[in-house]
Amino acid sequence: MNQDRQRELARLLAGMRRDRRQQSGLDPALIPPDSTTAYRIARMVEEELGLPVAGWKIAAMKREMQEALRTDSPIYGRIYEPEVRLSPASVLFATQCSPIPEAEYVARLAVDLPPRSKAYGLEEVTEAVASLHPGIEMPECHFIHDARFPPLSAVLTDGAGGSAVCLGAAIEGWRERDIAGQEVVLSCNGVVRRRGTAAAALDHPMVPLTWLANELSRTGIGMRAGQVVSTGTLTGMLRPKAGDIYVADFGPFGSVQVSYD
Repeated sequence: MNQDRQRELARLLAGMRRDRRQQSGLDPALIPPDSTTAYRIARMVEEELGLPVAGWKIAAMKREMQEALRTDSPIYGRIYEPEVRLSPASVLFATQCSPIPEAEYVARLAVDLPPRSKAYGLEEVTEAVASLHPGIEMPECHFIHDARFPPLSAVLTDGAGGSAVCLGAAIEGWRERDIAGQEVVLSCNGVVRRRGTAAAALDHPMVPLTWLANELSRTGIGMRAGQVVSTGTLTGMLRPKAGDIYVADFGPFGSVQVSYD
């Protein structure tokens, strides 16, 4: 896939994000041959948009989610400004592109984690976190989920579904608390839809965060102080309808609310 084709796809995706629109399928000539090319194009989308990167999303840390997303490794995408919101948040359903609310822990960085030759360790990355929050990620996809839905490499160019994230209040003393074992309950309109824990979904939020620090370091990107990272779904994927209100209850760690108006 030559540079001209890569840039063509980046411009197409940037335009779809600006216009908040979807399309069915993708010209085969624009489908990236591998994830390396896909992530390169995702970086071109950032250039085309000209928006600050407010943070990152991670998905598919464990095999079950990897199988659902047709990948053999974790994946990541960008969250652009101004898509980091505080709970309670609302979005206009009619403007959403195949939305999926997911309960997740969200970390905010205190310091830069720049590219370097030495790998980042779990303890170092943990110390780099300013705060940890209960959250709801609000992924979107600019390809319609139909018979022509393109392969994962095309989805990676679209930020792996990265769109917006809603944060609750910071969890006090989170380093000393049972983050991994705390049950999280995702409800829709007052009805419990899903339950999950970090232990089952991703071991601990610092595990995917460390993976991302090393992945972005390896590819010369890095992360910056103040950026947020949505560390992966604890409750799987659900399809909202107009008027739905989702609440993620993290027990003693607080709750987060998103409404699809």
